This record gives sequence, C-alpha cells and structure tokens, in this order.
Amino acid sequence: MFDFIRRHMKAMQFMLVVLIVPSFAFFGIEGYTRLSDGGRKTVAEVAGQDITQGELDAAHRQQIERLRREMPTIDVKLLDTPQMRERTLDELVRERVMLVAADKDHLAPNDDRLRRLFVSDPQFAFLRNPDGSVNKDVLAQQGMSSEQFAQRLAQDIARRQVLLGIGGTIFPAPADSAAAMDALLQQREIQLLRFDAKDYLGKANPTEAQLEAYYKDPAHAARFTAPEQASIEYVVLDLAALKADISVSEDDLRKYYTENAARYTTPEERRASHILINAPKDAPADVRAKAKAKAEALLAQVKANPDSFAELAKKNSDDPGSAERGGDLDYFSRGAMVKPFEDAAFALKPGEVSGVVESDFGYHIIKLTGVRGGEKRSFEAVRPELESEVKTQLAQRRFTEIASDFSNMVYEQPDSLQPVVDKFKLELHRAQGVTHTPAPGATGPLASPKFLEQIFGNEALRNKRNTEAVETGPNQLVSGRVVSYSPAHLRPFAEVRPEVLAAVKAEMAAADARKAGEARLASLKGTAGATLDSAPMTVSRAQRHDLPTALVDAVLRADSSKLPTFVGVDLGADGYAIAKVEKVLGRDPAAGDGSQLAAAYAQSWTGAEMAAYYDALKARFKVKIEPLQPPATDPADASQTAAK
Repeated sequence: MFDFIRRHMKAMQFMLVVLIVPSFAFFGIEGYTRLSDGGRKTVAEVAGQDITQGELDAAHRQQIERLRREMPTIDVKLLDTPQMRERTLDELVRERVMLVAADKDHLAPNDDRLRRLFVSDPQFAFLRNPDGSVNKDVLAQQGMSSEQFAQRLAQDIARRQVLLGIGGTIFPAPADSAAAMDALLQQREIQLLRFDAKDYLGKANPTEAQLEAYYKDPAHAARFTAPEQASIEYVVLDLAALKADISVSEDDLRKYYTENAARYTTPEERRASHILINAPKDAPADVRAKAKAKAEALLAQVKANPDSFAELAKKNSDDPGSAERGGDLDYFSRGAMVKPFEDAAFALKPGEVSGVVESDFGYHIIKLTGVRGGEKRSFEAVRPELESEVKTQLAQRRFTEIASDFSNMVYEQPDSLQPVVDKFKLELHRAQGVTHTPAPGATGPLASPKFLEQIFGNEALRNKRNTEAVETGPNQLVSGRVVSYSPAHLRPFAEVRPEVLAAVKAEMAAADARKAGEARLASLKGTAGATLDSAPMTVSRAQRHDLPTALVDAVLRADSSKLPTFVGVDLGADGYAIAKVEKVLGRDPAAGDGSQLAAAYAQSWTGAEMAAYYDALKARFKVKIEPLQPPATDPADASQTAAK
C-alpha cells in the first residue's frame, strides 16, 4: 500500500488539491478559522479573567498523561470522559480563585522565603546542587527553567496560604465534638421483630398477566436482555507461539551450558571462627604493632592446643558479636567479608588455622570449620531449563523482527487472518459468545478490554475486517475478526419465565411482609405498654449483630427523648423490621476511646469550613462556569459534521 503511494505521489498530490480547494470555496475560510478559534472559547471566568477551552484541553491532556504514567495499563477512554473534564475544569477554577485571592490579600512569598524553603525542604533535595543552588539540568528534564520553577513555587505557596489561615485555626467546640461522638458511639437496648420476605413466598401466586406485565416493563428490560455477542477467530503472536516452532540442537545447548556454567553452580560457602585483635588502620604504628604481637602470641597458643580456639576467642577476641560464640561467624559466601579475611578463609581446608591476617579492622586468626556448596548441576539435570531459556531468547529475537510485519499484514490484507497464520506458522483460535466486556474467568486476549474494544468496533463488526494488531500483554500482539454477530436483544418470555416468576414472587413476598409489618407497627404504637416477644439486645455501630445497615441506622437515629419508642424499617427485598428502643446506654466500650474518630470529626469540620470559605471566594470573585461541550476530535471530523 505504501509503495503504491510512493509510486503515484504526484497523482496523489493532484487529488488532494482537487479535494481541498473546492472545500474552501464551498465552506469558506471562515469555517476553518472558526474551528481553529475553538481553543479561545471561554469555559469559565474568575474575577473577569477567562479560562479558555485551550487551557482546559491542555490541562486535561496533562492530567490524562499523569494518570497513564501512574497506571500504564489503564484504558485511556475511561479517563477522557465528560465527568473527568468537569473535574479538570473545577481544578483549574480552584487554582485561579486561589491565585486571585493570594494576589488580593498580598500573600505572595518574598525571594528570601523562597530561597529558605528551597534550601531546607527535603522534597526539593533532588533539585539542589551540593552548594544549595538549583540544579538546572534536572529542571530542564522537567521542561522548566529556574525562573519558571521559582514562579511556580511562589504561586504554590501563595495558593496554600489562602486556606492555611482557615484550616489551621478551625477547631470544633468540645461540646459539639462530644455530642457527635456520643451519637456515633452510643449503645441502645432494643427488642426486635422481623417480617422476613422469605416467610411470605409461599403465599405469592402471581397470574400470567402479572408475569407478562413485569417482563414487558421497560424498567426490567435490562434484566432479561442478552448482551451483544460475537463468534470470532483470532491469532496471537507471542513468545509461546514462536517457541513452538523453534528447535535447538544438542551442540548449541551444550555450548550455552558451558558459557553459563556459573549459573548452574551452587555458590560455595564457608564457615569460620576468628579471633580479632582490634587495631584500626588509622591507629598509631605502635598500637598496631602491640596488637599484632598479641595476635601472634595467641596464634602460638592455638597451634600448641588447637582445641583451645573457642575458649581463647571468648576471652580475647575484640569482636563482641562472635566472641561469645567462641568466634563462630556461621556460613558466608565470597563478597561478605573484607578481602584479606576472605582470601585467607577460602584458602584454608576444614580444620586448618590461618596465620595472623591483617585487615582494616586489625589482626585476625581464622579457623575454617565447614564448607558447603560449590556443586555444579549436570547438563542432563538442567537440560529442560536450558532448552526453554534458549528458545525464549530466540523467540524474543524473532518477535522483535516480525512484530511490525505481523501488524502490517493484518492491516493490509484485512479480509482474512489466514495469510499471517501461514506466513508466521501461528494457530488460528476460535471463540464463541464473546461479549464487549471480559467474561468472568476470561484469560489471555479474551480478557483484554483493548482487544474486545477493537472486536466490537466499526471496522471489525460492520465491515468484517481484521482488527488492527493489539498489544494485549508483554511481547504479545493479537488480531481478530468477527465470524458472526448477535446484537443485544430481549430474550423470549418463554426462555426467561422462570426468572420472571422468581422476581415477581420475591416482590410480592416483600410487599406482603412490609404490609404485615406496617400493620403491626400501627397496632403497637396505639397500645399503651406494648411489648415485643423477643429478648433484649444491645446495638451499636461497633456491635451490629449482623443486622442490616438501614435497621441499625434507624435504631440509633430514633428520638430518645421519649422512651420506649417503636421504629419501623423497610428492608426492601428482605422484608420489614420493627425495633422497640428501650434504653440509651452511653458509649460502646468496644469502640475504644474514640480519639481517632474525634480527630476525623475535627478534620471533617475543618474541611467543611474550608469548603464554605472557598464558596465565599467564588462568590466574591464572581466565578462563572459554562456548560461543557463535547470536544471536537479532529478538524476533518468537524468539517464533516458541518457539511451534514
């Protein structure tokens, strides 16, 4: 395809002229200018200053890019939504309000404060040179000059100071906090009567007319609608597929084994005991000489009586960690000890004692007490592992070479996947009942939202073309095509009748339970001294007794000024409940002292005050926010829309 374009470049240029010039004549230059001017449209206003569509678009792109860096696998379409754009606009407005407020209230920090903050704040350590100056190279990597960084830092400090005076000085009154904690943590003694919907199922006997009415009700349509489905075929280019067609000779495997022998050899470890006579390398010469003489005297005692090593280490070694264990250092590998010590220890045979060994710490006498490791696994033992590893490396190389060819072929020959199957010796997979969202338990490409998005896109679904090659995992490309398609449809009544019957009976049972409960509640409220035939229980938010949240909330919200009192609670599909609140018992000990909750309450109070102050600032600076319009995706698309 690309060769064709190159060979006919002049003809293509002529066609572009033929297409573009009449469009200017027909729509006029103004139409194109209007599209380019869209970025200057005002989407909000703060203190008479405009926030333009261009600013919003740029901020939104930055927000999406930041989230993509934090969550590389997220679908970008989930981020580019009207709700996300509204959040971005709210953040832009808030930033502008804070900057205007800081300017009006003269809260901008001076240069001295900025300099002190930069030098002292740990969060800027990566931007500081050793002398405390700004590392301009690091700033350049962030796309900023030192002047831009200073301006942003000043603005950030100014913005924070606008609300700092509110957030740092707002505290709930002790009485208010105590009342809130009492309401949140108190216990109440209740009696309970349940009207469970399941107990009324036997009485539910809906007619066929009721079943059909429920089935036809638009509110229930989604419940009985089969999702759109497709039968597809797809091909996967990944390391596993390529490895299946790779063979490795015995000679190559043995060569790889020899070249990587160290990887199949267990590292040798040695166990030693030592006596250390401390003499740091920077100690005076006479001190080191005295220490060496002491070490040589101890060595003579060890040679005279090798079994006395442990006792001599306990009494004389200056290494407190090992002295109490008779000098034992346990097993260690190469690289764990200082070089002179390591060289001496790995030169000994088990049971041998070294001479006096000098290191930066002083003088050592070393006794080797054990050796382990160093065994090499045989070729036969590691052959399966070798073969898999070599095949993976070759497959990785092959994948890199052909990934682009695979992508081009499924695009340039869109009517079949067989060409890529034949050329790259891949398997053609088939799947039925594929839905737009991954099915529970789906694996591989069928669990990839990106691949399924392509399958149910226009090109694959309506034009019956191959999807583009989609990256569904590391070193994995997939292309698919739709063989047959079934749109979303309401399942026939005969097929779903059992589900309809169960749903209608459940609704009728819940309604009967609610009716019975409400009647009993009215009777109880009208009878002096009425009681419930159930054992009292103590309820709190910490001790819920597996009761529904709606019931616990209703019990704890009930007016306690006139006890006892009855409360009725609709439990929806579960039925109905009546609770008799008899006593208020104070705070629940199981909830602890409530200090964390009190802190959270204070934080919420502060947040509410700051939100109220922000709303006041918005009113003060006459904030206006325009309803957002869907962004134009492309000038060509926009002009097509205008033409229609």
